[in-house]
Amino acid sequence: MPPYDFRSARLFVEDRLHAGAVIELDGDAANYLRNVLRLKGGAPVLLFNGRDGEWRSVINASGKRTLSAAVEEQTRPQPAAGDLHYLFAPLKHVRLDYMVQKAVELGVSRLQPVITRHTQVVRVNIERMRANAIEAAQQCGVLALPEVKEEVELRIALAHLGADRLLVFCDEGADIADPIEALIKRRRPPSALVPAGVEPEMMPLAVLIGPEGGFAEDEREALLKIPNVVRLALGPRILRADTAAVAALALVQSVLGDWVEPRSGS
Repeated sequence: MPPYDFRSARLFVEDRLHAGAVIELDGDAANYLRNVLRLKGGAPVLLFNGRDGEWRSVINASGKRTLSAAVEEQTRPQPAAGDLHYLFAPLKHVRLDYMVQKAVELGVSRLQPVITRHTQVVRVNIERMRANAIEAAQQCGVLALPEVKEEVELRIALAHLGADRLLVFCDEGADIADPIEALIKRRRPPSALVPAGVEPEMMPLAVLIGPEGGFAEDEREALLKIPNVVRLALGPRILRADTAAVAALALVQSVLGDWVEPRSGS
């Protein structure tokens, strides 16, 4: 992986990025660079759009309120997309903001709010979620932005999972056992069809965190009927939903996801 530049400002843009492009920065972006970061014409900035990788650019100050950036060279290519969906019962604003930011940092590819029997918040501000996802990506060097989906009922989300996607279902009612051992059992064995040194495709994954009131019994029964499911307890303590999100996503990424060293074919 190319070295990451921790010193330069990073900014998400919608425009296509390529050498020689000139990107007109809108009011919010211009305000952020000029008034928050105090950058002036000639200052470097890293641009990304979630599609074309990251590009070193130079700010052009063309007026008191307008800025543009001249794109020079690519610093990092766009990484292969992950395949980790995060399904969660919505929370109130501040805690939802935190949870979205941490999910982006931990590499989720889709944010899917789900409405359960005991969900307390049933309306989600999708634009606010997307803004938090962008902010987290800008601050942490993430290049791939997750899809941000509209809220749906839990049964609909489960119906659209796909048979090959492993659902990790976090449930305070599960027996307290070793969650790492439970996840290791679901690893795919190395395939002889994958050449040595070539990274195999990541297993399609989904993590589900329910509301703080827990799942209703019929919801739990429906989840346990899914063939490709792992039911986990996250230790002996009851966690708040935003804390459980970080714990569960870290566990899944470290055992089944993109934190794992590639296993070559045998």
